[in-house]
Amino acid sequence: MSSTLIKSVENGVMKIILNRPDRFNAFNREMALALQEALFEAMRNEAVRAIYLSATGKAFCSGQDLKEAEDPTAIDLRATVRGNYNPIIERMRTVEKPILVAVNGVAAGAGANIALAGDVVVAKESASFVQAFSKIGLIPDCGGTFFLPRMVGWGKASGLMMMADNVSATEAEKMGMIYKVIPDEDFEVESMKMAQYLADMPTRAFAYTKLALNQSVTHSLEQQLNLEVDYQGACGDTEDFAEGVSAFVEKRKPEFRGC
Repeated sequence: MSSTLIKSVENGVMKIILNRPDRFNAFNREMALALQEALFEAMRNEAVRAIYLSATGKAFCSGQDLKEAEDPTAIDLRATVRGNYNPIIERMRTVEKPILVAVNGVAAGAGANIALAGDVVVAKESASFVQAFSKIGLIPDCGGTFFLPRMVGWGKASGLMMMADNVSATEAEKMGMIYKVIPDEDFEVESMKMAQYLADMPTRAFAYTKLALNQSVTHSLEQQLNLEVDYQGACGDTEDFAEGVSAFVEKRKPEFRGC
């Protein structure tokens, strides 16, 4: 197992922790491939009901490690984006389990956009987000040009990408980039509580919610309404729906199993 990641599974939550703190958790190929494999493992493991993605040290992720090659300008960017990063984003959006991203520090470049690909994104109050690509003559990747305009609007996204502003966690929450800011002293405990909450909920419904959101960006209203009919029907066939209704009627806490 690669030392660039720390993985564990407890109470239905797989924790995936980026672990290159000396490089501010910048991605080299080893860590990118390790994260791809960890997401695939989470997808296959029936004991995993939710994923918690965070990092060690002061940063969440500073993007691509430009010191991975002796000459950074010699890096094959097409191959790097296609082989290292695109599979991460594709797996994050297609794994049928909720992903909580806990941004513990600066998230820059690829790190910022990988964070934004999560289902629920929370950030430490002292954390920040930077679309740093323009500072080295690049465009945002890792789905940044797809996700960010849909979160904050075209004009704001374009400005953030071109100006490479440092956006505080509080600002990110206000503009709709992330779900919630958590005080630094409570961050680890509270963010894990949220991941545990997701794992204890009806995760099949979360899977259909995620699929519906993915498809909403290209569907017409009519197509989306029809999709909701299909997915709602599928949710209605689950044991979790029956349990949820029974628990509501009996005024007790439901015990969901994700099936």
